[in-house]
Amino acid sequence: MEKQQNKLRILLVSQYFYPEVFRINDIAIEWVKRGYDVTVLTGIPNYPQGEFYKGYSKTERTSEIWNGIKIIRLPIEPRKKGSFNLAKNYLSFVLAGRKWIKKTKIEADVVFTYEVSPMTQALVSVWYAKKKHIPHILYVTDLWPENVEIITGIHNRLFIWPIQAMVDYIYKRTSRILTSSKSFIGAIRKRNISESKIEFWPQYAENFYKPVEKSCNSEIPDDGVCNFVFAGNIGFAQGLGILPKAAAKLREEGVIVRFNIIGNGRYMPELLGIIESLKLENYFNFIERKPAEQIPAYLAAADALLITLSKSEVFAITIPAKTQSCLACGKPILVSADGEVQQVINEAHAGLVSNSEDVDGFVRNIKNFIQMEQFKRDELGANALNYSKQHFNKNSLLARMDQIFQQEL
Repeated sequence: MEKQQNKLRILLVSQYFYPEVFRINDIAIEWVKRGYDVTVLTGIPNYPQGEFYKGYSKTERTSEIWNGIKIIRLPIEPRKKGSFNLAKNYLSFVLAGRKWIKKTKIEADVVFTYEVSPMTQALVSVWYAKKKHIPHILYVTDLWPENVEIITGIHNRLFIWPIQAMVDYIYKRTSRILTSSKSFIGAIRKRNISESKIEFWPQYAENFYKPVEKSCNSEIPDDGVCNFVFAGNIGFAQGLGILPKAAAKLREEGVIVRFNIIGNGRYMPELLGIIESLKLENYFNFIERKPAEQIPAYLAAADALLITLSKSEVFAITIPAKTQSCLACGKPILVSADGEVQQVINEAHAGLVSNSEDVDGFVRNIKNFIQMEQFKRDELGANALNYSKQHFNKNSLLARMDQIFQQEL
């Protein structure tokens, strides 16, 4: 038991890892601090821009050590643009992982899959766990096949059935399934998976997400205009198309605001095109993607933070990762999304919410926030921080993960 407590060998399978910015980076660092031996099987970094990061390729930096974590990079295809290239990216990880399993001498006591899309990466974990006769823990943050149907818009049974079969195969060969949203539990149970092996384990915000003093930020003007800030991936799932629609209505009513958008992604060209066609440039301020550690300083310059999602059944049962980051920074939050994230913000009394793609409701909340007295805004921010500490406490969640490891060995 001493070996399990102090020298547990974890094989972490995650198609995305440092220098790509995902919460699993922090989790892996914390595992090393707890005395675990952590090896990460990942891809060549290329998210979200779709091209390999500078200094990385199929022959460069195929392995490295970062913060005591051993990183092995599989020779995947870059995401690039378009569904075909994305499918190649997903498949290449699985095929390269299969080859790696056949030749690797790396031993582990447990396999942990960090599942943001694609779910296909978990096949590598299942195969390795089977070969080594060890438990597999799957952390589900994107629900498949539902997420695939939403992103592709394809609902044809001939296309979806093989994905459903793959998901069932993975779930049935997984020892423990953790979910980032409570609502995922019911969806997974419907696939004839015992509730006894499913558990809600919410994401937490890294330690650098915290309230910081507002300072002069040349990229977000402090000129009396109300600043709303969105930071993160600019993809189709994020539902950012509501912003130019809201801006157009606000302009009609003579209301001036500024939507500050930090990041990049697949939806960026279309979003820029819409803004230009409607001549709404003065309502928007685009800022290039920043290191995660710098984001709190940008959020401090905001009057309120934005959480938006496209309308879909699966997004309605999702708590986007940015929720925890926004709450931890202690700022008021405006939500344009359905379901569980609304419940969180309402329960926290941390902001104003409207349904996904409800332009009128979103505009109404913007105007109500603008008219809100400063003490009320401060109260919303304080509520956000308190809720973060109570419900998404990093130390408590990691302690629970320690227990889960011991239970599965």
